[in-house]
Amino acid sequence: MTSYDYLILGHGLAGATLAYELRQRGHSVLVLDEPRADSASNVAAGLMNPVTGQRFVLTWLADELLTAAAAFYRKIEADFGQQFFFETPILKLFSSVKEQNYILARSADQPWGAFVEEISTDLPSIRGVKTSLGGIFIRRCGYVAVREMLAALASDGLQKGWLRHETFAWNDLVISPAGVTYKGAVQARQLVCCEGTAVMRNPYFSWLPVTANQGEVLDVQCEGLSTAQVLNKGGYVVPLGDGQFRVGATYRWPPLPLGTTPEALAELSQRFSEMSDQPFTVVDQRAGFRPAVRDRKPVLGTHPAWSVLSIFNGFGSKGVMLAPRLATHFANVLEGTEALWPEVNISRYHSLYISVPTEVGVSS
Repeated sequence: MTSYDYLILGHGLAGATLAYELRQRGHSVLVLDEPRADSASNVAAGLMNPVTGQRFVLTWLADELLTAAAAFYRKIEADFGQQFFFETPILKLFSSVKEQNYILARSADQPWGAFVEEISTDLPSIRGVKTSLGGIFIRRCGYVAVREMLAALASDGLQKGWLRHETFAWNDLVISPAGVTYKGAVQARQLVCCEGTAVMRNPYFSWLPVTANQGEVLDVQCEGLSTAQVLNKGGYVVPLGDGQFRVGATYRWPPLPLGTTPEALAELSQRFSEMSDQPFTVVDQRAGFRPAVRDRKPVLGTHPAWSVLSIFNGFGSKGVMLAPRLATHFANVLEGTEALWPEVNISRYHSLYISVPTEVGVSS
């Protein structure tokens, strides 16, 4: 029997970030993960954008989240000697005169603080970019090569033994007030569920209002487009290097198709053409499933009945910004040095919890 402080289920962005934070603090951690090509982390462009949405709203805790995220990704880069975080301005292109007037009117009150660098109805010429209506340059943002970063962490974990690639079997889990035992071979003081949309099949947390939201992205080859910024106009265009860009992302709610769709190909191709006047070739199309929560905030905390079970999930499309700061916060919570923030506390959904027979493996 091998004992750990924490057994973590899932090695997407949430699980990988929390596992890294806990290991940095000296805790013994075992991560069990079933690699899936359609996980959100394997498809995401990894954007960190503090001002988003149709109403151009400043993200919750934007300054704190971006500061923590930049420090976290720089630390990972130093550990592996590889660049994953790219600080790049985002150019939000106006889509209509109405949107242009709306944002110019709001800008008088400076609701975005120091994040908006410049608002212009007459942008200078940018190679390959359609700038006829002008736009906004957003600073302190960029993108993370999530897939490559997770691959580096996974390689390290498999080599050092803190990560195992396997399908988790709930029937092999035994829970007691002192902790959990898995397959009669692994003990841990705490099981943390970070399995993304698979939480919908988790017998202990399936009552949470987490829904799978499908997103598709394209990778395109385009030699004539500037790589000095990320483009945003009803979607995004992120430079990947060597003349390639990632275009995304669609948002589709259930019922969901399996795999990529011709509709998404057409939609994303159109989005690219609305931002760039350059010819392009589609080189890849991928689909993934985001764990979306009703109020668009993650769900963190312990199970209502079992304090040895906890969850760190529901990061949706802003996981790259949210995960590092919330991993630090949740590690503090698990260590008992900080109270859980109410905005992300699982307790806001306790009224939905009903103990059901599907909860398995409980011992007194």
